[in-house]
Amino acid sequence: MRVKNSLINITAGIGNQLIITMLSFISRTVFINSLGIEYLGVNGLFTNILMMLTLAEAGIGTSIMYSLYKPIAENDYEKINRLMRLYRSAYLVIALVVTLLGLSLLPFLNTIVKDTSIENVHLIYLIFLINTVTPYLFSYKNSFLNVNQKGYIVTVAFSVSSIISTCLKIGILYYTANYIMFLIIDSFITITTAVTLTTIANKKYPYLKKKVTGKLDAETKGGIIKNVKAIVLQNVGSYLVLGTENILISSFVSVAAVGLYSNYKMLVDIARTFINQVFSNLYHSVGNLVSSESEKKIYSVYKVLLLLTFWLYSLLTILLYILIQPFISLWIGNSYLMSNGVLIILLLLFFERGMRNPISTVKTTAGIFHEDRFVPLGQAAIGLIISIVLVQSIGIPGVFIGSLISSMAMPFWTTPYLVYKKVFHLSVADHYRKYTYYVLVGISAFVIGDLAGGLIEANTFLLLIAKALIVFTSINIFYVLVFYRKEEFEYLVGIAKTMLGKLTVKIKPNLNNGG
Repeated sequence: MRVKNSLINITAGIGNQLIITMLSFISRTVFINSLGIEYLGVNGLFTNILMMLTLAEAGIGTSIMYSLYKPIAENDYEKINRLMRLYRSAYLVIALVVTLLGLSLLPFLNTIVKDTSIENVHLIYLIFLINTVTPYLFSYKNSFLNVNQKGYIVTVAFSVSSIISTCLKIGILYYTANYIMFLIIDSFITITTAVTLTTIANKKYPYLKKKVTGKLDAETKGGIIKNVKAIVLQNVGSYLVLGTENILISSFVSVAAVGLYSNYKMLVDIARTFINQVFSNLYHSVGNLVSSESEKKIYSVYKVLLLLTFWLYSLLTILLYILIQPFISLWIGNSYLMSNGVLIILLLLFFERGMRNPISTVKTTAGIFHEDRFVPLGQAAIGLIISIVLVQSIGIPGVFIGSLISSMAMPFWTTPYLVYKKVFHLSVADHYRKYTYYVLVGISAFVIGDLAGGLIEANTFLLLIAKALIVFTSINIFYVLVFYRKEEFEYLVGIAKTMLGKLTVKIKPNLNNGG
């Protein structure tokens, strides 16, 4: 059932992402042509600032979701409702705190938004704030669907709303170039989607509407409070590492530079989101696994996840390096290109963070929050100091060099150590042997992909697609030759065969009925 639910969620997620990706390119193209690079920069900057405000959430949701796995598995409806009541109350408080924090930043906007001619900056910011706060009033029900491995319902809802929202926003930009109306439409669709998902959750799980009696037991409540304290520190540190990039670029360079970077970020994020459709849906399966299976079983699944992670992240890292610059040149012109050095650092960050996903997933689903609670703060301190020093001397690359050094200095070592010690009960040297092996295989794949891609000069979109296919095919053939004898590869092939078998069984009756 875990595999079946994961496959449904992954398929829905990838299908959704294909649609959203197509629309996002159309939307971004119309956005740039209608409003220009400065509006693009403000869009990215305010998104970053609001990310900072959502630290008020502080991992409360993550901790409560972790606490829900066991009562859901045991059908303990009374405890589920008590946890959901706590979840709802916490998110109402969070919505209030985020609103107050957001309003307190209004007097400082002119300092943060540097060198811009954009009007109504404060009104634009307030609409962003409303769009950030509103989902907190409903998201606890969405999360419950995810914990129950019904994430495909959430995915379909967001897919439909994204299609409607993007089409409406494209029309508004094309015919009126009105950025404020663009944002208002986004807010309206966001609220409508949240209300719809809450209604679906209530219908699917009617016991959620029952009046809750009694209090949550002291042990569960104590565990949640302990985890929240740890996750607060982790989320603050993570934001300071990942969420301040646009703010630093805007403050030390310009808003226009944020707009330039945002195109690269969008392309890298599309690649990351595609992969996350696989791993975010597997996340809850791993949560159920950790709560009910032996450490040997968990370790064997982890090794499969690690191979799958390496395969996907290294493949997309190489494809992005070879294709991004010619794509942007063909898409919106050479004036929107950044240096190759910036691209290399961005992709190293993309690969390093991606390769941490399997070990981080086991750590989080095993409830390991407290032990490394100060690590993100240490990482943030290292990253911010290096970034602020370097951005003033070498510009935009300095921001990302700081992020990369801080990642390698802290979580790269601490997360594997804790998981191997507390979950797998093995030597952490095993992790670094595997990591080194995969990096060497990845370097070899890059050389092969680069040589294969060099056969075509991509000066049209058609040739760029041909180049992508050659690189994609050559790397995958190489990986099959390298990994086909591994147990992890055989496991993945088995899942693929199961998927194809089920698909064939469903197609045959339809063909027979049609005949």
